[in-house]
Amino acid sequence: MAGTANRKIETYEEFAEVHALLLAASGLPECLHRRLFEKLSGESFDGGDYFQIEPCEDGRQRRLILTSASMATDSDVFLVDHAWTFRLSDAYKQLREVPGLAERMGSLMCVDVDVSSDGGETEANSERGVEETLESEVGEAEKGDGTLQWLELEGLNIDDDMLVSLALPTRFPDLVALSLLGNKLSSAEMVVQEIIKFKHLKGFWLNNNPVLKNCGGTLAGVILKELPELEIYNSSFTSNFGEWALGFCAGIYGKDNPVNADQADTLLHNVSSLDLSNRNIHNLKNKAFSPICLPSLTDLKIQGNPLEQNSAEDLLALLRRFPCLRSLEVDIPGPLGRSATEILEFLPNISELNGINASKILETGKHVIDSMLLPRLPELALDEPLADRIINAMWQYLMTYRLADEEKLDETSVWYVMDELGSALRHSDEPNFRMAPFLFMPEGNLASAVSFSILWPTQNVQKGDECTRDFLLGIGEDKQRSARLTAWFYTPENYFIHAYEKHHQNLLSTNLIPPTFQDSKTRSIHQRGGCPLRVYTDIPQVEEYLTHPEFIITNEPKGADIIWTSVQVDEDMKKATGITDQQYINQFPFEACLVMKHHLADTIQKAHGSPQWLQPTYNLETHLSQLIGDYCVRKKEGLDNLWILKPWNMARTIDTTVTDNLPAIIRLMETGPKICQKYIEQPALFQGKKFDLRYIVLVRSMHPLEIFLSDCFWVRIANNQYSLARSSLFEYETHFTVMNYRGRINHKNANEFVREFEEEHQVKWLDIHTRVRKMIRSVFEAAAVAHPEMHSPTSRAMYGVDVMLDSSFQPKLLEVTYCPDCTRAVKYDMDIVVGEGGVAKACDFFNNVFSCLFLNETSQVSQL
Repeated sequence: MAGTANRKIETYEEFAEVHALLLAASGLPECLHRRLFEKLSGESFDGGDYFQIEPCEDGRQRRLILTSASMATDSDVFLVDHAWTFRLSDAYKQLREVPGLAERMGSLMCVDVDVSSDGGETEANSERGVEETLESEVGEAEKGDGTLQWLELEGLNIDDDMLVSLALPTRFPDLVALSLLGNKLSSAEMVVQEIIKFKHLKGFWLNNNPVLKNCGGTLAGVILKELPELEIYNSSFTSNFGEWALGFCAGIYGKDNPVNADQADTLLHNVSSLDLSNRNIHNLKNKAFSPICLPSLTDLKIQGNPLEQNSAEDLLALLRRFPCLRSLEVDIPGPLGRSATEILEFLPNISELNGINASKILETGKHVIDSMLLPRLPELALDEPLADRIINAMWQYLMTYRLADEEKLDETSVWYVMDELGSALRHSDEPNFRMAPFLFMPEGNLASAVSFSILWPTQNVQKGDECTRDFLLGIGEDKQRSARLTAWFYTPENYFIHAYEKHHQNLLSTNLIPPTFQDSKTRSIHQRGGCPLRVYTDIPQVEEYLTHPEFIITNEPKGADIIWTSVQVDEDMKKATGITDQQYINQFPFEACLVMKHHLADTIQKAHGSPQWLQPTYNLETHLSQLIGDYCVRKKEGLDNLWILKPWNMARTIDTTVTDNLPAIIRLMETGPKICQKYIEQPALFQGKKFDLRYIVLVRSMHPLEIFLSDCFWVRIANNQYSLARSSLFEYETHFTVMNYRGRINHKNANEFVREFEEEHQVKWLDIHTRVRKMIRSVFEAAAVAHPEMHSPTSRAMYGVDVMLDSSFQPKLLEVTYCPDCTRAVKYDMDIVVGEGGVAKACDFFNNVFSCLFLNETSQVSQL
């Protein structure tokens, strides 16, 4: 590469030499290397000559179709341009500021439909639209018997006052179905007042109205109590469901045929196919759902229903009674059991289970069989800005890479969206194409690099075939492949909810006995009348500020009594420097159980289960299914679903993301191992801004546990006012508090902060401090109990413990840091607001730390 670096690549041989590693990493067959060079050199984007993009899923997706007569395996390679390349923190800003970007991305991702203009509809226009719709509906009804029984008033900006003024119950008392989907109803009282006047209502849809977010559960209870004939509410079956609800799902009842005019003859007799999936059915045993009413039923879908009021045995017995039933789709594991083979053995007439031939399932002995997964299409709200729609949808299209040069790997990943052709490739477990990112360096160096993706056939493809790729290439079940497909497809929720519930029960049943409290037992390591203790350190602050007469700095680690270093002291380092096991080191063995985020959560969960001061936390490398289950449960219960993703072992909030988007959570695994933790969406605020607290903990011994809390702590305050607006989630200075490395530092002395915080919230800081002390003690108790191997008589250490307060002023653990940055402690004198008070001199901070750990003195520290 040295011979061709920094000069234009002109020959294939030069191209192959410079790009050897990139070609190998791409997986492109060697027979296509020269063809790739030719296309890159000529900037040949000739995919349009071979492929065609066409809409699918009712225009909500696009797919790529081969238009040439055929294409053989490894016969050609195609260049795919990158339409949008960005760092995640810049995404929202670019969509709003780069001309044409949002429009192109909206079209590419199929989310540019019905985007409201800035002005919106006036109230007069809205009312006119409603009245025109009503006029049209009445006109249609008059063509029949003149009675309006089915009314759809969807997306018409109907608010509470307008609903009352329309007087629908008076004008249309015989309604059996009413849809108010996608309006602006917000008052539960108003909705109930109007809706309960309908005495014959069987179907009522209120989806996508603000009132459901405000009081969905309460509202449902009142409506169901007042309308005993209601069978469908917000797309879910009520406990009163019967022939009408089943007929609606079978396509019998609708706008053109609202009810069964001839009550003597059930219309279900001829139904052969019935889709009851995702109807929130709790009890399937029902007079209407029986072989007598549905004698012709051959194809049944019941996945996505809890059915918790029926035992698996009762459900199987019920389904066995349907004489013609041959095809069944159901969650496995789920209400019918955890084994596909057992279900088929009990239902011998079933020939197809979840889209797979029954004999094939029995031959392979597979227990878990999913039906054909439906694509996860973005949920579009009528009033959602285009930029927000794109941010929500982009995770089904994004790909990522990270740049590196000879010196280091870039800490922040690059995300990109391929052009329209590349983005039209959909997923298949048996793909016929392969895609890989490729960095072309026409000048032979990274500075000239241009990013593309390259596409080539891996199977023989015929004209009209859909072209597909594997979105999870090289990722098997050992890396949670099935769970990760949830980013693109609707996977069986019940499976993940079961995994979550089992995990949650294990946490609730965990309660290890903490170590008993003991007074300090560790002796000073300094001998009376002896020489000062020699300290080797690579930390400039310690070198400058450790001035205690009992310590002296040395440049030789081999002859030091104490090693105080910012790097890990492992066996290789010991050999290289001559460090021995008799020297005191500022590290405990296996302290990763505290300072690496996934190990910290695991340590606490092993000892305490799920304490109030630890937010629900999942290691995405091992517990993705449980996280998805938790997310699904929270969504069903209408709870907040904002999460924060943190790399296992990165500082300064690098690669840390806040999101409520499940596909985003899953896709962010691709940039490195992470934990996913429930975001503290309602934190205590200081003058409207988010803040956290850094405490310094000194550990003399893990067995017995001897830990001390420094009287010095400091507050870190965000620069912007706190907000949960979607656009704010990309604003570092709104949701993060560490400004040492970016942004401006919003410095406030601890004593000023405490005084102003107490005044603002009318609380006593001493009460909060007591709870924080108890929590920090519990953290280190967890490590002592779960990891007794941490004990070492020659270890002494200082840790940073970061704490946030929620809106009830309860402490929440954020993380534990090894060798914390103590710049503030040595830069500013502090008025101590806890303990015995006084002033903490910046110049004495490390003197107090070292005298506590090594001389058993307790100046401006207190034992926990």
